[in-house]
Amino acid sequence: MFSKSKNIASSNTDVPSKIGTIVGTGAVFDGDLFAPETIRVDGTINGNINCDQNLILGTEGAIKGNISAQNVTISGKVDGDINVRGKLELFSTGKIRGNITARSLVIDEDAYFDGKCVMTSQQQDSPARAAAKTLMETLSTPDEDDHK
Repeated sequence: MFSKSKNIASSNTDVPSKIGTIVGTGAVFDGDLFAPETIRVDGTINGNINCDQNLILGTEGAIKGNISAQNVTISGKVDGDINVRGKLELFSTGKIRGNITARSLVIDEDAYFDGKCVMTSQQQDSPARAAAKTLMETLSTPDEDDHK
């Protein structure tokens, strides 16, 4: 369940993606950030992050705000809630104070996590499946007029 620290310099996401935004060491960004591509944070972000692809937080990185992304790799500090549609990895140097919602979660030995975790399934993530289920329930419910 828990594993020893891996190479924290790399992103352990299943599909490599282009890093479109980098917040370098010593940089401070105040405000909400949206990016369609992968974000790497080695500085500080004071605000919410919404990323269509992956978020990589380096060992010197800090985020004070909520995060939403496809996959998230944490080696730094997060103070906020994290919503991950895929996989969240918390390395041994990583610290999270906030709630996690993820489909897959990996926490290394010596990592810090203070919050609640909700695991989702692939079916819960699909709006099409939810709509189909609702339709099927509607079709299978007998009408009250049929019983008169």
